Amino acid sequence: MKINCFVKLIENSIKENWDLQAFSDYQGESHSYADIADKILFLHTFFKKIGLKKGDKISIIGKNSVNWATTYLATVTYGTTIVPILPDFKASDVHHIVNHSDSKMLFADNDIFKKLDPEKIKKVNSVLSINDFDLLYSTNNNTQNMLSELDKSHMKEIRGNITPDKINFNKPDGEDLAAIVYTSGTTGFSKGVMLPHRSLLANIDFAIHNLTLHPEDTIVSFLPIAHVFGCAFEFLFPFCSGCHITFLNQIPSPKIIIKAFNEIKPNLILSVPLIIEKIYKKQIKPTLDKPLMKILTKLPILKNLIYKKINKKLSEVFGGEFQEIVIGGAALNEEVEKFLRDIHFRFTVGYGMTECGPLISYSGWKKYKPKSTGKLVDTLDVKIDSQDPYNEVGEIMVKGKNVMHGYYKYEEATDKTLLDGWLKTGDLGIIDNDNFIYIKGRSKSMILGPSGKNIYPEELEAKLNNLPFISESIVVDRKNQLIALIYPDFEKTDDLGISEKALEKQMEENRKFINKNSPKYMRISKIEIYPEEFEKTPKKSIKRFLYSS
Repeated sequence: MKINCFVKLIENSIKENWDLQAFSDYQGESHSYADIADKILFLHTFFKKIGLKKGDKISIIGKNSVNWATTYLATVTYGTTIVPILPDFKASDVHHIVNHSDSKMLFADNDIFKKLDPEKIKKVNSVLSINDFDLLYSTNNNTQNMLSELDKSHMKEIRGNITPDKINFNKPDGEDLAAIVYTSGTTGFSKGVMLPHRSLLANIDFAIHNLTLHPEDTIVSFLPIAHVFGCAFEFLFPFCSGCHITFLNQIPSPKIIIKAFNEIKPNLILSVPLIIEKIYKKQIKPTLDKPLMKILTKLPILKNLIYKKINKKLSEVFGGEFQEIVIGGAALNEEVEKFLRDIHFRFTVGYGMTECGPLISYSGWKKYKPKSTGKLVDTLDVKIDSQDPYNEVGEIMVKGKNVMHGYYKYEEATDKTLLDGWLKTGDLGIIDNDNFIYIKGRSKSMILGPSGKNIYPEELEAKLNNLPFISESIVVDRKNQLIALIYPDFEKTDDLGISEKALEKQMEENRKFINKNSPKYMRISKIEIYPEEFEKTPKKSIKRFLYSS
């Protein structure tokens, strides 16, 4: 049965999975769907007591956790609008977002709140701890007493007496505002993306019908759920499917992520390319590059056996129980993609952006077309701003249920991005006859070469990143010359005792190799070694605008 309300999906999942486990903090206690319902009702009562009304804004900042997710659910099911803030934002950015969004309430991690100045978020009348829902700040002296009395009465009258039939949330209209998401984009100052309930519904409903999960399936939530990719597919979709979600509330290093995967064995995995590429480069490529391995993989029978063994070991790294790994947030390196495809690894590449909440295209790993970003979802239409969308690169534009209302209090940016309902994605690409999308680069990062030809730096960067001692790269235009900024793989250079002079020599060899295999108009004039990792957005894209001059 198709449900036409996002809140109804949440309500039904709570009722149908009442006694099942819903949330856990990693290596912490578990909470059932009934427990989460109890917490939601408690917060609803508090919202009502402090005078929050439909459409009011509630900001939230903290690491992934049970209480973070519960607060999100309580906010959208009450009829208020959630404003998720990434936990690594600076205090000044947090002050700005809370104020700009007109938030009347803030949920904050205790340590983060210590760095904030309540005097600089004057529209907020209450701040609750996301750690334990204690009061951290209020403009009303009676709020603490009211919260204490509320906790006592809730425990006496509701907790223990709550049953599935008592769960009946207000159902918003599809055009009502569900979330304002402030993104740290690759091109400059972040904007508040207004996502209506219909956008979240379109994303979750598509996932339910195309990325099948079942009650009691397990999920590890390690992408930031303050970002739409992690929020939609590691939290909201699994919750609406009756899954048990474990929130990784630690810094998600590859080592910790892999440890959690092996303990929890998730049934679906979301990832950004950076994690997959690091595993390939550190654990797989060195083995493939050995002289004996190169000989063996040229023999078809041995190659198949070796690839099958690598596939098995790589699957075990991710817990072994996943139906597929969905990679999104940025382009996957072409060499890595080809190898994973050759070994029949269960992965696919999707495409989206915050302004679509986020999904634009996806196809399951068995139907995925190499070098594509999946097939356009059935809730959107697409057009390519070129004379020949199947062969000539143009800006990708989409229209439909997923698309945002616009940018909060920023009409100028909204008018430039939304044209008669069509969202200008800023991405350049083509489509095929089956509506599979192939991205070539960002319109704002495209470089117009001296000969008038378009240069997509992402293509060069993908090739550079596979060369010796290069960890990551960015290609920029300086006075009509292409310059490659390189952050070396210092871990590898240290292990091998590579000197600075030898590293520079290797980079020059890398430059010659790239130029030999690139058209003349795409040749790199110089490689500059950058001393530290490039600053990135939450979806691990390099903040290109910081390095363009």
